Amino acid sequence: MRGPDVMQDTLFAVRSLESYVPADHPLRPVRDILNEALKRMDPLFAAMYAPAGRDSIAPEKLLRALMLQVLYGVRSERMVIEQLGYNLLFRWFVGVSMQDDPWDHSTFSKNRDRLIEHDACTVLFEEVLAQARGKGLLSAEHFSVDGTLVRAWASNKSFVPKDGPPPPVSGSKSNPEVNFRGPPRTNDTHESRTDPDSRLYRKSKNAEALPYFMGHALMENRNGLVVDHRLTHATGKAEREAAIEMLAAQPGAARKTVGADKGYDTADFVADCRAIGVTPHVAQNTKNRASAIDERTTRHPGYAVSQIVRKLIETIFGDGKQHGTLRQLKLRGLDRAELVFAMTMTAVNLRRMPKLFAESG
Repeated sequence: MRGPDVMQDTLFAVRSLESYVPADHPLRPVRDILNEALKRMDPLFAAMYAPAGRDSIAPEKLLRALMLQVLYGVRSERMVIEQLGYNLLFRWFVGVSMQDDPWDHSTFSKNRDRLIEHDACTVLFEEVLAQARGKGLLSAEHFSVDGTLVRAWASNKSFVPKDGPPPPVSGSKSNPEVNFRGPPRTNDTHESRTDPDSRLYRKSKNAEALPYFMGHALMENRNGLVVDHRLTHATGKAEREAAIEMLAAQPGAARKTVGADKGYDTADFVADCRAIGVTPHVAQNTKNRASAIDERTTRHPGYAVSQIVRKLIETIFGDGKQHGTLRQLKLRGLDRAELVFAMTMTAVNLRRMPKLFAESG
């Protein structure tokens, strides 16, 4: 007998959100790890809000929603709230019951400065990483480092001279015509009206200079987890300066090694590494120059191993750009860009840790 094409609403919902999520869904272990980290952050959350007044949206829910945005590559916070309206998986992960309406998207904007002020996203990264450290999954001696360009939410047309009046504009106000063959623009003489923290940078010699930030990650070589990260202005020395800063912050007195690509093969970087007790396993750059890495380093078997393992760090940035929100930022300002980058690095670890936890028992 053919069934009727009729939908009949029930008066009462008898199923919980939990029952809609399969027991083997990959988000279940991710949520467990994330919730444990959020539980450890309770003293920080208590200090972020006044002791009296109307209840806010729980910061734990805001951070879970931001994490979903990164994990699923949702392009805007408006769309995250839209998903919370009808996506049961999103509701379950964030902790919004079936009877509650999701909050307005402007709640993210109003609370973002609070999260930045208290460095909540960086603390979340550290608390997630602490769980991996507690299970002995992190190497304390062998690391890899790399950087990537992160496109800023600005255009070339937004760059105007720092001193003096802006050049005359023709065309419409929203899409002015700019003479790109006029006087050269540099970061010393020009800045973006849209995002003054962004910097013009070329990916290669013949590439167009575009507004970028530069992201940096330090990966431990045992399981490929991110142990530190930075987001800085895009400059020619930013990668090496951030790498030294991250390496110097790693605990332990044992001598360490760091694998890196040819961009780090400079005398200054090699000397700075050795000064803080780190052996630089940097790929040699011998194109029209002499490498700062000699046979004293390359003759050791560990050098070859570091050169193989360091390539895994490329997948960290690949995940963030292909599946996350790093291909081009939707927020302006270095502090807001840092928040997105910190959440992305946390998401990279959260994707990898459930399998590592299962294997380690």
